[in-house]
Amino acid sequence: MSRRFLPYSIFIGFDAREAAAYAVCRDSIRRRLTACIPIRALILDDLVQQGLYTRPTERRDGKLWDLISEAPMATEFAVSRFLVPHLARRGIRPGQPAGWALFMDSDMLVRANFVRLFETVADPQYAVMCVKHVHEPPPGVKMDGQEQVRYARKNWSSFVLFNLDHPANDALTPDLVNTVPGRDLHRFCWLKDEEIGELGPEWNFLVGHTDPSIEPKVIHYTEGGAWFPEYRDTPFADEWLAALNGWAR
Repeated sequence: MSRRFLPYSIFIGFDAREAAAYAVCRDSIRRRLTACIPIRALILDDLVQQGLYTRPTERRDGKLWDLISEAPMATEFAVSRFLVPHLARRGIRPGQPAGWALFMDSDMLVRANFVRLFETVADPQYAVMCVKHVHEPPPGVKMDGQEQVRYARKNWSSFVLFNLDHPANDALTPDLVNTVPGRDLHRFCWLKDEEIGELGPEWNFLVGHTDPSIEPKVIHYTEGGAWFPEYRDTPFADEWLAALNGWAR
């Protein structure tokens, strides 16, 4: 691997219920990188202990519930993902370019070199970039019995590039993250529509929803992956299980 260091960082949401998914996701990134880019876990307990995440939450019927949104949280990183720009800017000296930070859900398998994503796809005219899914799943459950919640721009924030040097992202403060409903954050409420750039669908391929003729660069098992026994027969499950075996070896 090249030893050049770049102004980029990668954050993966971590939920103990899906630790295997996190491990495979992280390994699939590392195996393809051609430069040193830090990969960090977004762990809710750590953020709470640091005083960065102060949103009131409680357990209802064994599920994490966000009191501000009055809605269930499918994962522990449902809202904390929006702290990524604040976390990524730590240690950056005044006047020094901060670069880009990527947040991604853990239920993903990466097939591409993210150096190319940062260097040839990321466009500095935008504050964030994401795949602009039109994803309106029917009511029901997903993963390990989690409620399928519908909201505007669903899954846009499951894989998002943050331009740390764009002035519009200065509004995404820890105070904002800790005080507004999650649905507003997921629709990028601090940005104008023209500040949201679009990635090709191959960068966040929703299994069972994205056009199957598209060749994925990032496979997203959004409704459940092969780490759950009941999803062992879904598309790309064999590829995930092979990646798990590769990581274990």
